[in-house]
Order: sequence, then C-alpha cells, then structure tokens
Amino acid sequence: MTITYEYEGALYVNLTNKCNCNCEFCLRHGKAQGSIYTEDSLWLEREPTRQEALDSFLSRDIPAYREIVFCGYGEPTYRIDDILWLVDQLKEKFGEKLPPVRINTNGHANLIQGRDVCPDLKGRIDTLSISLNAITAAEYVALCHPIQGEAAYQAMLDFAKEAKEYVPHVVMTIVDKDKTAEEIETCKQIASELGVKLRVRSFIDS
Repeated sequence: MTITYEYEGALYVNLTNKCNCNCEFCLRHGKAQGSIYTEDSLWLEREPTRQEALDSFLSRDIPAYREIVFCGYGEPTYRIDDILWLVDQLKEKFGEKLPPVRINTNGHANLIQGRDVCPDLKGRIDTLSISLNAITAAEYVALCHPIQGEAAYQAMLDFAKEAKEYVPHVVMTIVDKDKTAEEIETCKQIASELGVKLRVRSFIDS
C-alpha cells in the first residue's frame, strides 16, 4: 500500500481514494503503463490510519523534500482532520525544517465535511491548489460530475474566496484540454475576482 511517494522532488501523500467527483480528465481513468499516476499501487486496498501515515512520513528524510503534497488518488479533504493532525505532528518534530505543505483539492471540503474547515487551515497549510476547470456551474457538472450537482461549483468558488484569508497561497487550476483562449481568459477573470491566482495545467494523456 503506497501512502507516501516521491515525484519531482516533492513528497506526495495518498490517504484516500474517495472522491465526490468523476472528472472526465481524471488520471484515475488512465491505462498507460510506467506512470506514477496510473500505477496500481496508488489504489488503496483500505485507507491507512493516521498513525500508519505518520510512520510512512517518518521513514523518509522529510526536510529533504521541496514540498509535501496531500493528493493521491482521491479527494484528500475527505480526511481533512487526519491531514491537520499529521501536519501538527510533523511541525512538532521538524519545526522550521518542515517543507511547505500543499493540498490539491476540488474545493468541496466544506460540502464533504458539513462544516467550515477554512479556519483550521491557518498555520498548517501553505498552499491550496483548487480545481476550477469550468466557467459555469452547468459546464462544471458536465465535466466533473460532482454528486452534489451544480451546488458544488458555487461551493468551490466560496471555498477559494474564504480560504485565501487563512492560507498564504491559494491557486485555482484548469486543464488546457478543449479550452479556448476565451474560456481560459474567463477563468483568469473568475480567479482574479476571488482574489486568487490561476494556473493552466497541461493535459496528461494517460
């Protein structure tokens, strides 16, 4: 069971395969061999306990990484309380030697948890990378298929707007596949109005 894995100098953390979306472009659909994103090892036979995750962390040279990224093959905020516990444990052990901590998320944490988690991120999470991916709620549903329907789109925008008050770096992302220049520009405007940055990600054909 792969809990932590290395990629481009960062340490990625795989805590859950649960997700409330089924995005058309998701790497979980990939069939290519030899990619860290499509290896069977990222599918969890069960979710690791927080202690198992901590043990996986401590088996590695944590200060050597440029960043710690909670990502994996699911939506990590299903386990936000465990993420925060792990970060607290790592901060206690490594102090200022702890690399910056990022969460890659669909921005639905508050929907998933049924509460506002943003204040809990302060002092723990350095970067949030939130998937925007569409310029309207209808397009978002067609592309990402969230179980909460169109409400998930506004919840994601609200999460990004609030999170920037607690997290130093909040970035919204889109995948460039099938996006026109006009759509990308609209996404930039959406991010700007929320007070966050936009990153355009290249589509990985898996």
